Amino acid sequence: MNRRSLVALSMGLTLAITACHKNAPPVVAPQTNPESTTPPPPPPPRSNEGNPGAGNNSAALDAAVNGRVASITDRIHFEYNVSDIKPDDVARLDAKAALLKQFPLLKIRITGHADERGSDQYNIALGMRRAAAAKEYLVKVGVDGSRIETASLGREVPINQGHDEAAWAQNRRDEFDIIAGSQSLRVP
Repeated sequence: MNRRSLVALSMGLTLAITACHKNAPPVVAPQTNPESTTPPPPPPPRSNEGNPGAGNNSAALDAAVNGRVASITDRIHFEYNVSDIKPDDVARLDAKAALLKQFPLLKIRITGHADERGSDQYNIALGMRRAAAAKEYLVKVGVDGSRIETASLGREVPINQGHDEAAWAQNRRDEFDIIAGSQSLRVP
């Protein structure tokens, strides 16, 4: 094929392609009826994604849960060689009772502890009396006793390794642990 034929062929193809090309129909704005009073539908609700304030509910719930756990696990302390609840610990036990009543799926364990003075047997028994005293108080104010376990570690797990009254006072305690139902604390 010669050069003239190729030029003619390419011009013909260009003309054919251009002739077959259809223009898009013109865009016409929808007609509005001035008598129509129906408002347009509301926009769809926004998701929390990308909304900086949306995480505040979660943060507030986490803070509430942490506060509840702290209240339940707050320790109480005892005087030397006794298992009587101290008057300043009654408020702590009342706060625990309120939460246990509010969240009926919660179960706790109370573990009694003693300081290093006395025999192992004596301190295990004293720790158990201390745990039983806290349980008895909670039951007296309306908590179901089947939701509370008791245990004693005596002097085996001191918080403070010191050998003076300040250390011993910290070690004479009841500890409270959630053993079931902690997921129920996430309710707003």
